[in-house]
Amino acid sequence: MSRRPALVSTIAAALVLVGCAGSAMPTASLSAEQAGAIEDCGVEVVPMDEPAERIVAVKSTAAELVVALGLGDALVATAFLDGPLEGADAPTIDGMPSREAVLALEPDAIIAGWESAFAPEAIGDRAQLHELGVTTWVSPAACWSTEVPPLDWEGLFAELGDAGAMLGVPEAGGALVDEQRAALAAIEPLEGAPSALWYSSGEDAPYVGGGTGAPQLVLETAGLDNVAGELDDGWATLSWEAVAASDPDVIVLVDAPWHTAASKVERLRANPATAALEAVREERFVVVPFPMAEAGVGTVDAVALVAREVRELGLG
Repeated sequence: MSRRPALVSTIAAALVLVGCAGSAMPTASLSAEQAGAIEDCGVEVVPMDEPAERIVAVKSTAAELVVALGLGDALVATAFLDGPLEGADAPTIDGMPSREAVLALEPDAIIAGWESAFAPEAIGDRAQLHELGVTTWVSPAACWSTEVPPLDWEGLFAELGDAGAMLGVPEAGGALVDEQRAALAAIEPLEGAPSALWYSSGEDAPYVGGGTGAPQLVLETAGLDNVAGELDDGWATLSWEAVAASDPDVIVLVDAPWHTAASKVERLRANPATAALEAVREERFVVVPFPMAEAGVGTVDAVALVAREVRELGLG
């Protein structure tokens, strides 16, 4: 039986309380001993017993995961998409949605690629949302309030499977993991470990993929040596001089509407510190869409794309 009638009543009551009492709602948290609870960024989440019917997704990684789990039709809104979303036709909210705006959509689940989506000034406290019957989920790879280990495939696949269970489709989560494992096994790594720089953003100084996040996992699995791999962080800022000194064989460029790969190429050519690099002179660039730059269902595809493009450049 659907939980929707009860959920609508609960949320309607919550909106009245929000209007009358501001933040006076109770802040009870879920018990860690609840049967089947999954710990997510330090918060215990009880999986839904039925497939989610109304989902709000913040960030492309979150929305793409919802679609990959077969719940694209359940998306009632998205926010902060980093590129086109295939498999769903939900409206996109401009900027970070407020608690009131999200509750007005009557969601039974909210999934986010940023933990900050649940800040008090944004969608609001997760425990309070759980009290209202709204399940929440944050990509574990994006947690900041708890210690996050270096990203590996087992951790990423566990995240995908847990998300399926959380949204009430554990079988779909398991099938997605199996599909991802098979796609990963089919990728042939490059030979010779060509060196690579993962250039995400930054003008005054480049923001690059470090040694613990998705860029490192993608490069390493594709058979590349990350020139910033010694940095104990998922992302880090380097100087242009450090980039020049690393002399990468290939440069991976993240393409985003607000900071295109083409603009990065122009910057590399115009900067005296990087213009003489062989990778720049020989145009050894690989372009990765922004959603693939963060851990999610696109990470395996990112490995395949990078390995293929580098091989076509004559390396590996």
